[in-house]
Amino acid sequence: MNFPLNQDAWDAIALTLQLAASATAVLLVLATPLAWWLSQTRSGWRAPIGALVTLPLVLPPSVLGFYLLVAMGPHGPLGQVTQALGWGVLSFTFTGLLIGSVIFSLPFAVQPMQNAFESMGARPMEVAFTLRASPADAFFSVALPLARPGLVTAAILTFAHTVGEFGVVLMIGGNIPGKTRVVSTQIYGHVEAMEYAQAHWLAGGMVAFSFAVLLALSMVRKRARQVLL
Repeated sequence: MNFPLNQDAWDAIALTLQLAASATAVLLVLATPLAWWLSQTRSGWRAPIGALVTLPLVLPPSVLGFYLLVAMGPHGPLGQVTQALGWGVLSFTFTGLLIGSVIFSLPFAVQPMQNAFESMGARPMEVAFTLRASPADAFFSVALPLARPGLVTAAILTFAHTVGEFGVVLMIGGNIPGKTRVVSTQIYGHVEAMEYAQAHWLAGGMVAFSFAVLLALSMVRKRARQVLL
């Protein structure tokens, strides 16, 4: 039996992994301080900012993708800034896909970390402060290690969610081979062309990947419970 994945499929897989890894790295940097602030603040801004972070969970991906496409376009606010800087427009580029993926996967990074920070309670930080640790030192030496299961969960969920994106990446990047075509849009293209054998291989790989993600999350949670006990 001939292996039905052609070079376009392998290019889509490589681009998908690159996009997922990049989005995960960016979100771990951006979401960690945001999750910490949401878990600790008593500001009146906590509720609206928390709702804004969670918004991609309830918005249809096509809606989010449409507004991002407009924002990145030549007449959109982000598009005008990037054109003024000589970068051109970001729609239908890898950078545009990355921005869309970061926004779309933001709640999958923030919520596990926020829950982890909240579950550790105030006592560890109070002890660190009594030992004259600075806020930054206490955060990096106490809060982050205690919240490690949440960070691992956030990384796994963000990576997996980015791999499975369809609506947002299709709206922002289209389906350009070797440039913006990822696995989900590659499957869509195969189905449109009635190339079901190729679609089966890619879709089956996505099913196996999703199962592996759920198994990894289960192991992370089990280990976290054992540490707490």
